[in-house]
Amino acid sequence: MADILLTHGYFLYEDPHEQQIMRPYPPLGILYIAGHLRERNIDVDVFDSTFASMAAFEQYIAETKPGVVGIYTNMMTRRYVLKMAKMCNAQGIPLVLGGPDPANYAERYLEHGADVVVIGEGELVLEELIPHIKQHGPVDMQHIDGIVYREQDGECVTTMPRAYIKDLNAQPFPARDLIDIPGYMDVWKTHHGKSAVSLITARGCPYHCNWCSHAVFGYTHRRRSPENVVAEIEHIKSTYNPDLVWYADDVFTINHRWLFKYAKLLGERGLHTPFETISREDRLNEDVIKTLAEMGCYRLWVGAESGSQRILNAMERQTSIERVVDVVQLLQKYGIEAGMFIMLGYDGEDISDLEATVDALKRANPDIFLTTVAYPIMNTKFYEKVSDRVVPLKAWEDGSDRDLTVIGRHSRTFYRHATRWMVSEVALNRMQQAGDRNVKRMAKTYLSARAGRLGMALTQNQVERGLPS
Repeated sequence: MADILLTHGYFLYEDPHEQQIMRPYPPLGILYIAGHLRERNIDVDVFDSTFASMAAFEQYIAETKPGVVGIYTNMMTRRYVLKMAKMCNAQGIPLVLGGPDPANYAERYLEHGADVVVIGEGELVLEELIPHIKQHGPVDMQHIDGIVYREQDGECVTTMPRAYIKDLNAQPFPARDLIDIPGYMDVWKTHHGKSAVSLITARGCPYHCNWCSHAVFGYTHRRRSPENVVAEIEHIKSTYNPDLVWYADDVFTINHRWLFKYAKLLGERGLHTPFETISREDRLNEDVIKTLAEMGCYRLWVGAESGSQRILNAMERQTSIERVVDVVQLLQKYGIEAGMFIMLGYDGEDISDLEATVDALKRANPDIFLTTVAYPIMNTKFYEKVSDRVVPLKAWEDGSDRDLTVIGRHSRTFYRHATRWMVSEVALNRMQQAGDRNVKRMAKTYLSARAGRLGMALTQNQVERGLPS
């Protein structure tokens, strides 16, 4: 019987939307915790739910009877985790939850079966918590920093914040041997033509975009040394030899001195591997982009969010849309595919802001862009700003913060039309720039753009007239 079973609530084959994408990533967070606990002689097991079923998890805990179950939880997995919580409760197994969503809704999760909610990083908390639960049960834990729990009298106790891990170099690499990494690689190979393995080089983001949650790492930014990351890349290459690497940092190029040294070490050891990552326009310049290209970067995502500088300022992004356009073109100059993330529906956005976003997309002409509709995440400045207008579209236990809408903004139908309009306008502009003579294709794209724009106008008119949309 393991001292703790670590798991998560992402079930790929129970989510039709995720099955359309088929880009599963190993749960690095719990693998980091597993490696840490294993070095402290704590017996740890991992149930990787990605390719499993809810029934398989229920059977697994019934057969193995772990001393504690720890589940990483985010807003996407809330409804699955609540079902898993009931299964753990039925077996009488103490349940610890961690991750961004429990940190924002600690009391709600305690009401739904959790014994303890971890706030922040899990390694040091669980190192202290597991022996205590083993000896005393999930009670009298006031001395353990970084948790929320209920005492036997029902009182909810929030302990002192836990200090973050200072030296990430001292942490073991994620315990990838505890899950089926080749299984992930096979899925990527089957659906995208190339296998991939992910890693992170730092924890946290120091920027203050007011819609972004910092529930786990706060506003810290702690970076591993270039030598330490190179050692992990060597391990990944020798053990798994993936076609691609995904650097899952929040802002990969935040430290230029670090990046240049890291690139130099990779080159000296012949470890350049095609990779994909994310950054911000203000942390990219020609020297950085040239270095990324030499390292093997084949795609970089820029968090543009909006083409309206007014909206970017309202988001407290501290970025320039004009530089986003320049940076996208610079990435393409060096042979790197440029992706842009676009967020629609931020508070105060109007038609002119959407038009500015379309204009920016046309001028930047990224290889790909993805859109999402803004939603207020609990305990963010954006949430606080609109809290008196927030309306849940689903019951808390059946949905997530993605299912929170804001009174006074356009409907989801409106934003579906807006997305269609944006995609078609950008595609049409690309055809025109390329001198595409396929009249049929251009006409179809033009009509799609017009239909999207008309749909926007109709749904806006419905809202103004007080009609449902």
